[in-house]
Amino acid sequence: MAADHPPLNFKILKLFLIFDCLQKRIITIKTATIMQKKNQIEVEAGSKAAPETFFIKITKGGPYLLYGSPPIDEMIITPNENGENWTYRNGKSFSTENQPCCALCRCGYSKNKPFCSSAHVHEDWDSEETASFEPLLDNNVDIIEGTELVLFDNEAYCAFARFCDAKGRIWNIVQHAETPEQIELAKRESAHCSSGRLLIWDKKEKKIYEPGFEPSIGIIEDPGIRVSGPIWVRGGIRVESANGKNYEIRNRVTLCRCGHSSNKPFCDGTHANFKWK
Repeated sequence: MAADHPPLNFKILKLFLIFDCLQKRIITIKTATIMQKKNQIEVEAGSKAAPETFFIKITKGGPYLLYGSPPIDEMIITPNENGENWTYRNGKSFSTENQPCCALCRCGYSKNKPFCSSAHVHEDWDSEETASFEPLLDNNVDIIEGTELVLFDNEAYCAFARFCDAKGRIWNIVQHAETPEQIELAKRESAHCSSGRLLIWDKKEKKIYEPGFEPSIGIIEDPGIRVSGPIWVRGGIRVESANGKNYEIRNRVTLCRCGHSSNKPFCDGTHANFKWK
């Protein structure tokens, strides 16, 4: 689907969105800068970089080092009355008070989850980072266009939270959304996508919709399928690779903590296949 649209690049995302069937022409309604610079670090459109005191450093063969003492809370995926994943419920909180840095497990074997217990030293796991440093919107993204909204979808970053499946599935909802209620539903489902795989462009407002998050960490639990999920990094916290290169700053990011993702450091939903807890 993305092949029918102009190619995305690091600087400019040209949205050619409205096709006039009678005139057989494409009207360019918006040229949007999708990236902004902050100290040479890419920031995704709709996102805002957290204060520089907040960041995550990935260690080679070891844990994530979390700086800045953001709040860390369990976020439990909770269904509605129809059994569809609908909201996050706060679980227990993990104190990092008076700790300028803490280590979060990324091998999946810690006895003190979500914190590191040095299990990575003796367990057999693959710590190699394989994810692209390209901006998410510039890397094999699909574009689904509706009357009022445009959905950007990068499936490689799916964390399998499944909020997108409620009420008729977001891909269908976006194509037919016209009423305020339908538009709000599509935005809601996109905003509940913890990984940021799904992004919505509002044609009328001429901007990408993003929920407002303070710098914070969510530890996702998914009792519906009896698994533990990824580390949900919110509010534009910078993630630095083991080699010192920064990934694009995004408002919503999920980091693998089962140790099995094929898109490390990011979650790709593999924890669900492994029934990881």
